[in-house]
This record gives sequence, C-alpha cells and structure tokens, in this order.
Amino acid sequence: MTRSADSICHNENAANWLPRIAENTVLTTPQKAFSTDKAYDVLKFAIENIKTGLRVALCTLVEIRGGSSRPLGAHMAVAEDARYCGYVSGGCTEAAIAAEALQAMKSGHDRFVMLGEGSPFFDIVLPCGGGITVAVHLVKNVELLCSINMLVDQRRRASLCYRPGVEQLSLGLEGTRTGWNGDGFVTHYRPKVRMVLSGRSLEVETTASIARAAGYDVFLLEDEARTDVDPTMIDPDTAVALLQHDLDREMPVLEAALRASPFYIGALGSSRTHEKRVERLRRSGHSDEAIARIKAPIGVFGRARDAQSLALSVLADIAASRQSYVTQS
Repeated sequence: MTRSADSICHNENAANWLPRIAENTVLTTPQKAFSTDKAYDVLKFAIENIKTGLRVALCTLVEIRGGSSRPLGAHMAVAEDARYCGYVSGGCTEAAIAAEALQAMKSGHDRFVMLGEGSPFFDIVLPCGGGITVAVHLVKNVELLCSINMLVDQRRRASLCYRPGVEQLSLGLEGTRTGWNGDGFVTHYRPKVRMVLSGRSLEVETTASIARAAGYDVFLLEDEARTDVDPTMIDPDTAVALLQHDLDREMPVLEAALRASPFYIGALGSSRTHEKRVERLRRSGHSDEAIARIKAPIGVFGRARDAQSLALSVLADIAASRQSYVTQS
C-alpha cells in the first residue's frame, strides 16, 4: 500500500516536506561515492559518515506512480560533504535527490521530493514515464541503523519505521512489509541470500563462482555422504542446490533441507532419477507435500550439458524464486 503525496502534505508542519526547487545555492556539487543498490551498504555508508562527525540524510523511495526502476523502500544516503550512494531510480535522478538532501540539512528539517509524473520539476522526466516520491530524513539516531545491520549480520530480518510527522525513525514491527502503515513508512530488510551447494564437480565450482559474483554467501559441502549437516545453517533466506551425481551422497543434505525452511531446494538429475529420489524420501517418512518443494530437474531451462549453462540456469531459478518469495512474505 502506498500513500499519496496529497495525504502526506496535509500533515502538520508539511511545509517543511513539500517538494520544491532549492531556494539557495547548494554548497557543493553532489558526487557519487560508489555504486550500490544494497540497503546494507547504504546504511553502512551512513553509519561510517555519521561516526566521523558528518550529518547524513537517508533518502527512501516511499511512493511509486506508474513505473519505477527501483522497488518501494530503495535507499540513498547523502553525506554532508555531498558524497552519496544508493539508488531510488535508474540513476537519472540521484544527483537531484542528493542536492535536495543537502538543502534539507541547511533547513534542519526532513522533506519529501516528487519527481516525474505529478512533480513540479518539469525538467526532470523519468525514462519509465512514471513518478516517484522520496522521503529525505536527517538521521538523528545512528544506533538504529547500526541495529539494522547488526540484525542482518546475524541473519535476522529487521525493519525501520519512518514517521514524517515527528521526523523520526524507530524499529519496525517484525513481519511487516515494506510500505505505508498508518502514519509511518516501514522498510523491511533481509539477510543476503545464502547458497548451500552440495557436490564437488566442475558444475559446482562454476555455480559457486557466479553466485559469489551475484553477492550470495556460498557454502560448499563435500560430495561424500554426510551425516553432520547442520540444519540451522539452512534458514528461510537460504537456497539449497544439490549438484550431485549420486543419490546416496545427496540424501543427507536433502533431508536436512527438507527439515528446515529454505526458500529454494533444487536437485540435479533426470525425471527418472527424481522418481527414485522421491521413492527413497517417501520410505524415509517425508510427505508428498514436503517432497514437492524440491525443484527437479533443477534450473529454468532445459537440460544443460555444460557447466556454465547449468550454473546460469540454477542461479536464474534461485533469483526468480527469491523474488517471488520476497513479494509474498
């Protein structure tokens, strides 16, 4: 659920937040510190700069009108020295948002900035044809940002609630989705994807390499039969991919995955191999509902016969499942 700009502007002290062209010259020209669209990195940038004594604005995408390059809750952080990181669009508006954040620092108050459709900035048109509203918050409590990243480091979910009426952040309720909730905007944070790979083959090495490049935490399990797989390492933000060529060797890992709650379980092998796998799991007491969680054959496209094609197929399948899982939960 999004909240319209009209309802935002009817709040008390709304004059401080109305989108407007900067009335004074910006002290310095905004410059990108580095490129990232990961909330964890944006919050870390904010934390580090605040701890050096600089003021920081946390900019959050709080409304989408039509299309948008980024999802609700996307962040930017802008430091007082005009360096910034993060994205709230496709890269075409970030410098303008950073300039507005610097003006907010001069005024001492938070503000909302509307761009694209419905915006007073006629010279800024979003390529997607839509419009966005970005909340610019002057961070006063850095410990809240530290708490979020600490929770994510512990592979726990977390959320922040921004209330423009009082220009404050607080920890959000567990399980809330990103979006407006009453008079506050809640941003939800998840741990990065953990990928548990079982096997010791060229396919595993290639998949692990691409997964690391995608920013996943990769855990490689030996391809010999194991009985010591720790189910606690397989959490709801984990994908399990079994690229074995032997059912005996994959069974301990597969059973551990079925006892846990990963968002993805996939196993290599033909349809005939999977029929044998299903029969063994049934004999071990696993229900048909649990077994149906296994994606087999693994991947998004037909049988891949080379390591690179298989790796891309597996990673694309996991990424698609992750997106669906995040949207639904």
